[in-house]
Amino acid sequence: MHLKHLMHLKHRKRPNWRPPMPHARPARPTPPALEQSARARLITPSYDEIPVRTTLRYTPDDPFAVHIDFPSGASADDADVTWAFARTLLAEGLTAPAGIGDVHLWPCGPAHTVVELHSPHGMAMIRFDTPSLRRFLHRSYAVVALGGEDLDSALDAGLTSLLGGV
Repeated sequence: MHLKHLMHLKHRKRPNWRPPMPHARPARPTPPALEQSARARLITPSYDEIPVRTTLRYTPDDPFAVHIDFPSGASADDADVTWAFARTLLAEGLTAPAGIGDVHLWPCGPAHTVVELHSPHGMAMIRFDTPSLRRFLHRSYAVVALGGEDLDSALDAGLTSLLGGV
């Protein structure tokens, strides 16, 4: 309380006085986003496989997530669809079954990885070539190194998303 009184007196003596600003961190250049086309096969309930062209995306603005974009023809309602999930989940699913909730991944032999996606509208299984996913994952580490994710901005963005800007 005594300190507040001294601060108040200081303000009255110097009307233009402002508290010192914290030292600004130098702005790091934002690495470019990564996009990679990937051939995949949508596995139907009768186990037929339909070729589908997907785009794998990674951006430093969302450093913990990878995104898979599906073209409009791949969805039941003919809309473009994007799924996002943890980059670490992709890494784990390339070598062993991984995932809980809406996204599961597992190796399917030495050359393929299956991504299983669950939504209120149904479930989709997509088979990718493992080397393509592995190449994308390694390229994402060149954009933001594993462990080098900026937790502050990710936390801020997550809280803003959860709280709706309140």
